[in-house]
Parts: sequence; structure tokens; C-alpha cells
Amino acid sequence: MTGRAAGPADPGGLAVRVIPCLDVDGGRVVKGVNFAGLRDAGDPVELARRYDAEGADELVFLDITASSAGRDTTYDVVRRTAEEVFIPLTVGGGVRSVDDVDRLLRAGADKVGVNTAAIERPELLTEIGDRFGAQVLVLSVDARRTAGSATTGSGFEITTHGGRVGTGLDAVAWARRAASDGVGEILLNSMDADGTRTGFDLELIAQVRAAVTVPVVASGGAGRPADFPAAVAAGADAVLAASVFHFGQLRVAEVKDAIAGAGYAVRR
Repeated sequence: MTGRAAGPADPGGLAVRVIPCLDVDGGRVVKGVNFAGLRDAGDPVELARRYDAEGADELVFLDITASSAGRDTTYDVVRRTAEEVFIPLTVGGGVRSVDDVDRLLRAGADKVGVNTAAIERPELLTEIGDRFGAQVLVLSVDARRTAGSATTGSGFEITTHGGRVGTGLDAVAWARRAASDGVGEILLNSMDADGTRTGFDLELIAQVRAAVTVPVVASGGAGRPADFPAAVAAGADAVLAASVFHFGQLRVAEVKDAIAGAGYAVRR
């Protein structure tokens, strides 16, 4: 069984989730373009409270400099954020071990995202899945299109350390392997589209959707209400956005209206 969202021909399927993302650096929510030119977007606890009240289905909290700086996720900020929301919270950034996952769950996370450490040591995925179950484990995939001599079969490669380091690894093949290793969900972020507000990378979503049966969360590029149902049509089970929510260009209800208007089920 896949986690595929309901479409016009399948109105009884699973509801599409709408997920604001809190990219956190130094205890503050920040946002830029392609993970560069970051500007302050507010306090994570206040934003989490607002999105919970607006009807968001889940929240994602990403400590975007934890891996590149070689430090742990900011547990205190996670704890305070979790205390303010009553919807599922996924936390990622700087997760390197089963013990890190345990600490985050104790701090209030419902799911934990892993990226850089899993690429360096893929067996970490199995270790986490065996200990906590697939429902806890989210693979965060920061993918970009290949250029020059760095080619892959899918045309997309994995990046690490918050999108700063290219690996040459095929992003679609990595998602397929991780799903077979027990990952419960894939958070698929297009580094090319991130922060641009030009729309999700539909080709990337479609390729990963065809390769895995676990739910796929589309991230990177949302700018207009119409971008969200397009991502669902390409294969996303959930849609994630950051700056358009943080800076008031869109509200959660607008996004749900657009998705529902295209014939997909949403939670109200």
C-alpha cells in the first residue's frame, strides 16, 4: 500500500497534509533562497503556535546549520516548540545516532528527520527503524539537478550539510534504498527551487514517487496556491512550505482551499 494522496478519481483516499516548515538557525526561524541569504522570520515557538491555530496538519522543525557546524540540534527550542502545538512535529538537523533520536523524542518530537549522517553511514536508518519503528523515521533528501560532468541516472544528486556539499549520489536511487531500509516517509526538498517561489520541482517529485511506496512530502519552491495541487498531482502525499507562510504571502487555509478545489481530500 502506498501513502498516495486522494485525487479526483479517488475521493476516499488519504487527506493531503499541509505542513509549514521552521528552518531554525541560532534559535530563530530564518529563510533565504537556495539556503543562502538568510533573513530572520521570527521566533519558532510563536510561529508554531500560529500555524497550529491556523489548521496546519503537521510542523517540520529543521536546524539547518547543526550538521554543517558539527553540533547537536537545539533541544531546548524543540522542547518549547513541542509544548505549544498539538499536531505532529518532525525535527531534523544534526541527528547522528539512535541516542539523538531518543533525545528528540523525549524533547517532544513525534518524528525525526535524518539526512547527512545516513549518507555517511546508511546502516543508521536500519538502527533507528529497528529501535523506534518506521513511523518515527523520516529521510530528508536535499536534491539538486546535476550539472557538467556530475551526472546521475535520474539527473538529480544528493547534497548534504544543509545543501552545501554535493555527493554525486543519485537522489532517486538513494530514496529507493532508504525506503527499503525502513524509512517511513521521505521529505523531498528541491535545492534548486528552495525559496524561489517558482513552483515545486514536479519532475523530481514524480521520479521519487515512482521509486517508493512510502509517503513523499514535497518541499522547495512554493509560491502560489496553484503550486500545491500541482505537487500532489505529481505524486506528493503532503506539501511543505516556509517563506510564503512566514512572511504572510499565503495562509494554510488558502493552500487547503486550492488543494480541495483541485479535487483532493484535505483535513479541515
